[in-house]
Amino acid sequence: MTLDDLRVFVAVCRTGSLSAVARDLSCTQSAVSQHIRRLERETGIALLERHPRGVIPTPAGQLLHGAAADGLGDIDHALRRLRDLVHGEAGSVRITTGATTVRHFMSGAVVAFRRRHPEVSLEFRTAHSSRDCFDALLAGGLDLAWITLGEPVRGIEQRPVVELPWVLATSADDPLAAKDRVDLADLAGIRLIGLPENATSRSRLDAWFAASGIEPTSDTSVADWDTAIMLAELGLGHAVVPDLPGWHGPAHPRLRLIPLPGLPTLWTGWAVRRWDALPPLARTFADTVEESCGEVFRTG
Repeated sequence: MTLDDLRVFVAVCRTGSLSAVARDLSCTQSAVSQHIRRLERETGIALLERHPRGVIPTPAGQLLHGAAADGLGDIDHALRRLRDLVHGEAGSVRITTGATTVRHFMSGAVVAFRRRHPEVSLEFRTAHSSRDCFDALLAGGLDLAWITLGEPVRGIEQRPVVELPWVLATSADDPLAAKDRVDLADLAGIRLIGLPENATSRSRLDAWFAASGIEPTSDTSVADWDTAIMLAELGLGHAVVPDLPGWHGPAHPRLRLIPLPGLPTLWTGWAVRRWDALPPLARTFADTVEESCGEVFRTG
């Protein structure tokens, strides 16, 4: 049994697919299967159940996965710290987050950090949801994740940074564009552009709508907030989105963002395995982003 065997097993449990792990590792599905078979031979028990749509861990597999995921994350984190000790300031900071996060929350901080630490490598890995970010952190090898904050997750510490109110995005010539605010009742019967399927922001929004008895319809779904804004500005629908400073101003001349005070605000911020074990460079980057967000969102 090797660390690579356990890493592959944890990845298979996370994705539910041997072929997906093979693609991620740039190897064959047979090579992935060999890692699993070696673990099953050494433990003497089946660890995965095969199903038409993939694999799931058996009860024994769940036991091993729970222990291995935590342990591997700690080992990989320690190895990263050792490499940072060897290379000093010429280390790296690895972040996972959504596709548009850097533009809206980190652009100024990235510039400031690189000026102060020109030898440090910043590595960004795109994720499609907060859940993907959590999985990537728990798998090890990453320092930070920028997420939409939600329910507590075992093995993850979350830190709020930016509070976002909700707005209704629409084109300048829409009848609602003249309003100073939009009430939830105004959304009844409106066709909304759907936020990303797996996003925490969408699940929060759907839950709030359901609790308020509002059932807006949706015939379009997008991959990110920016695409929803673009379609709304073109007059192709309405979008309920968090209010971001980058959408205000001359870059969006035909866009109107109307406050929706009836919806609870949304928090975004950092997720890590353990703040007290975060490498110094990663902590510095996290602090730089928080400072930058404080300036941008206070003035935006």
